[in-house]
Amino acid sequence: MNSSPCLEDCCAGLGRHLDPELFQALCDPIRLNLVVRLAGAEALTVGEATGCCNVHLSGVSRHLAILKRAGVVEAEKRGREVYYRLRSAELARSLRAIAAALDASREALAHA
Repeated sequence: MNSSPCLEDCCAGLGRHLDPELFQALCDPIRLNLVVRLAGAEALTVGEATGCCNVHLSGVSRHLAILKRAGVVEAEKRGREVYYRLRSAELARSLRAIAAALDASREALAHA
């Protein structure tokens, strides 16, 4: 089956927004709990973030590092503590771009 150039363009647009690192970061229930916890706070230390899950401090730290690499959170060192903040605007923008690309792909398929 040959696909139309429009459909290929739309699907390529979707592919540009599908970041495996983002999905890998968000696929873990503990990391999702951390995202929810951070969404309800200005910024939290690792110790403060542990309240959302039954994971040792070092485990929470590793999960926050994964979220940071994916661009979901940012870290700021203040004295001896590191504060993590959810990059909510950037995360929302990424998710909206994925949703828009999915809609465009669906529309292109309907008109192909």
